[in-house]
Amino acid sequence: MAICVTRIPKTARRFILLFKNQSSITSTIFEASLISAFNKRPFCLESPELQELSSKLTPEVVETVLKSFRDWRLAHVFFNWASNQEGYSHSCYAYNAMAGILSSARQNAALRDLAVNLLNSSSFWTPGAFGYFLRCLGSQGLVEEANSLFDQVQVSGVCVLNSYSYNCLLEVIAKVGDVGLLEYRLNEMRNLGWPIDKHALTPVLQCYCNAGKFDKALMVFNDLNDKGWVDQHILAILVLSYSKYNEVDTAFELIEWAESNLKVSLNEKTLCVLIHGFVREFRVDKALELYYKMRKLGYLPDISVYDVLIRGLCKIKEIEKALVLYMHMRESGISPDVRIICQLLLCVPEERVMIQLLEDTWMNLDVEKRMLLYNSVLTGLVNGGYVEKAYQLLKASTLSRINGNCQADTISLINEMPNTTCFQTVIDGLCSAGKLDMALELFQDMGRYGCKRSVLLFNNLIHFLSNADRLDECFVLLNEMKETEFRPTHFTFNCILGCLCRQENITRSLDLIREMRVSGHVPWIKNYTLLVKKLCEHGKAVEAYDFLADMTKEGFLPDMIAYSATIDGFLNINEVDRGLKLFKEICGRGFCPDVVAYNTIIKGLCKAKRTTEAEDILTEIRAKGLVPSVITYNLLIDGWCKDGNTDQAVLYFSRMIEEEHKPNVVTYTTLVDGLCNVGKPDEALKFWAEMEHKGCDPNRIAYMALIRGLCKCQKPEVALIYLQKMEEKKMLPDTYVYKALIDAFASNSNTAMVDELLEKMARRVTAL
Repeated sequence: MAICVTRIPKTARRFILLFKNQSSITSTIFEASLISAFNKRPFCLESPELQELSSKLTPEVVETVLKSFRDWRLAHVFFNWASNQEGYSHSCYAYNAMAGILSSARQNAALRDLAVNLLNSSSFWTPGAFGYFLRCLGSQGLVEEANSLFDQVQVSGVCVLNSYSYNCLLEVIAKVGDVGLLEYRLNEMRNLGWPIDKHALTPVLQCYCNAGKFDKALMVFNDLNDKGWVDQHILAILVLSYSKYNEVDTAFELIEWAESNLKVSLNEKTLCVLIHGFVREFRVDKALELYYKMRKLGYLPDISVYDVLIRGLCKIKEIEKALVLYMHMRESGISPDVRIICQLLLCVPEERVMIQLLEDTWMNLDVEKRMLLYNSVLTGLVNGGYVEKAYQLLKASTLSRINGNCQADTISLINEMPNTTCFQTVIDGLCSAGKLDMALELFQDMGRYGCKRSVLLFNNLIHFLSNADRLDECFVLLNEMKETEFRPTHFTFNCILGCLCRQENITRSLDLIREMRVSGHVPWIKNYTLLVKKLCEHGKAVEAYDFLADMTKEGFLPDMIAYSATIDGFLNINEVDRGLKLFKEICGRGFCPDVVAYNTIIKGLCKAKRTTEAEDILTEIRAKGLVPSVITYNLLIDGWCKDGNTDQAVLYFSRMIEEEHKPNVVTYTTLVDGLCNVGKPDEALKFWAEMEHKGCDPNRIAYMALIRGLCKCQKPEVALIYLQKMEEKKMLPDTYVYKALIDAFASNSNTAMVDELLEKMARRVTAL
């Protein structure tokens, strides 16, 4: 039978093509106008421009515009705006474009709202489009939402579901390993007559693997194998899962079996993941076998594979194998990074091999890059805690040049010697590790070779040497600085001054301070204050005072802290008047003592039984606008108690409360001890009860003060109660507490209790 074909004239064909091109151009211009309108700032949804454009919306245009936005927020605003335009409704593809954007941006809340919106839309969904939407939900772990949407779509008729729809839902469920839900949906598929094919069984296998149900997973895998459906992807699912659950041997056996029986090999990406996983499980042996499989299959391992394998081999001391991999790496044209080189350097025992590793790496590098790499390696070794290894490497690369001879077996590292940065890296590391002799040796090597030093290097060495009290070496370096172009800084001088002050070397400290003045540097407060405190601790307050006077003559006015320490020193050697005189002198010079300084004076006066004068100091504190502290009141209360004037002590306690100062355990202990000393045990017990009532827990010292005080007042029975409480709180009393109790019971002729306490005291002494 003849078929008659009507040919379209050439003119008509040109017109149709021209019309299509013109339509495409018009659509592109329209899309560009929408994109431009939504990117304008300030932006208004009610603008006349958008109102005009809204009448021309189509699902295809909306889909294109959505995909053009870089910001998910802007895409979301556009999608919602388009939804509200009269005469327009989204297609399933526009929904999917929005779902893909929200999924990539991990915006779960907006994705949930979109799923609800889908059900209320008038658009019809193809099974393929609906499957894509389910996968978007699943990618963000929204399994419940995907499962619920599936049921609602099935009821509403928005989409006619088929086996592909079920397969997509199974994939979503498999991600979280919800075995119960997956088996329910799988049975539902069977009941509806949908085929359980490769695409259905693959997510089932994945679900069982993710849930660690390997017995069921193996049954599914065998089913897939019987039907000839096992491929790279299916094999990878089971193998990776075995690896994840530490079943390395099983995973490897499965790989071998698949290669032998199914002629199926894993792809490059899967092998890389497995190698990392095997090493993580300390199975470098199997990881290495996988590496050789990769090479046999023609895959080229990347730097991450070499990195993990070399690190794994180095950890188990398989240095030769690690070096073989290093050579493979170089042969493949991959340049090892600093981390790999550092790892190898840490493990190779010979300096020759260390240097060879570096030479191989930088043969094709220029001088600047060589130095950068070299310093990076040294830094990596130092930061990794292998500073001695860094030292050996640096020494090996400089030794032949410093000595002026090169032995036949010495490997020439680089034509240029390591620079200042290299030396500084290692020297700083050695100093921090306390290896000062090695640091000094390297520092001297720099000088012998002619490598330029720096102020920072001098200062760091002097800092660590001074902290180690190696004063002579500090001065050697200081003199060396002066002989070069480097000028000592305030840090240089103060490091040495700190050491001199710790050693209480007044003469040399003053000599250095004079030199600092000439150089325009100021001594640190902490240094000369330390010297003053140490002198005062040894009863040398006069020397401390003279030192501060000499500092003043040199033009350095000491800080109030140093003066306070000197005043405290005078008070401690009972030179109260001299301490007061100094206090008045510094006040006359314009110093404004703080409460701490005033407390020092009060403590000294109270100690000298001059409590009335201490009261005058309290008045002066208030007159200066300062607020007395809890310590101030505690000192005065203690002073009156030691004077036996507990009425005045209680009066100051009351004033303390009135001024809203919270008494502490020291306050109460002082009062309890003082009241017991003047024979007022009942009042002492009242204050004790008040202390406990106010939540101020008595400590070990408080208990011992009360027990001894009660014994003095011939109340050993009551004291014994508090001893028992003390022991219940796991507080161990000193021996004098037992002696006080024994004496008190002995005076009452209570020999039984004396014997018991003697036995208890003996156990206490034995325990010590």
